[in-house]
Amino acid sequence: MKAATILEVDALAFIEPSFAALTDPLYTDLLATDNGDEGRMLVDEHDDPIAVAFHEKSGWIAGSFLCRHPSVALIDAFEQVNGEIYQEDRAVWAAAVREYFFLLLAKEVPPAMEDLNPVRKGILTDVIEGVWGKGSGETCIDCGCGSGVGSLVLRELGFTPLSYDNDPTLLTLGFEKSRLLPEETMCLDATQVSRYIDTVPKGIGIMMGEINTFSEDMWHRIAAGLFAVSRETLITVGTEPETHLIKEWGEEAGRTVEVRESPGDAFYDHWVCVARKE
Repeated sequence: MKAATILEVDALAFIEPSFAALTDPLYTDLLATDNGDEGRMLVDEHDDPIAVAFHEKSGWIAGSFLCRHPSVALIDAFEQVNGEIYQEDRAVWAAAVREYFFLLLAKEVPPAMEDLNPVRKGILTDVIEGVWGKGSGETCIDCGCGSGVGSLVLRELGFTPLSYDNDPTLLTLGFEKSRLLPEETMCLDATQVSRYIDTVPKGIGIMMGEINTFSEDMWHRIAAGLFAVSRETLITVGTEPETHLIKEWGEEAGRTVEVRESPGDAFYDHWVCVARKE
């Protein structure tokens, strides 16, 4: 559902320039200084504010408060225009916000060249289904989703992907190839993911690595972020030494980590680590 539809306006622009900016309080302050003649506030199922919008000469402009809180000054500005209050489930609004920013990204960023080896889809299907079987609609994060082969597999197995990567060209490629859906996808730094989404039942990090001396700290932070937002986590790596690091990082996060070899792929997904909360 479009964000504008939820707020019952013809068109809507967000004051934040990107999805990653949703945590920045600067945009709360900017929105509070808008000279609007009309206002709308969206609250979630718990009556917590999740969006505020003002009508001004150029149209409706909104701020999303899924990842930060509205300020007292902003609430005062809303009350001064006798704004109307609307209600929607937080999950519905979150999907609309992701859709808005992803479609904006897709208009601005040309896609990368196709990067998918066709055999990987079948290999990943075997790996994920072998661990979890079929899904029943539960949300599963796709960390570092790239152009979306993992998300496509998750969707076909019956899970609902929630995908993120910091490479916009790969994300727009995934959109072009229909592997990534706008309402499910975010462009953000994987080390900061817990600032943007709440914990969900499952998460995958496929082909994590190459993890070496130079990249180990970065992958540690990416894995920690994934563990923080998924209760059960499936990570694939290419080498056995990398599994030792995943096991160490999982145990650091309070997980029991099972490691198994997957003979279907001798390079990308040869080793599978499944981390579960103790």
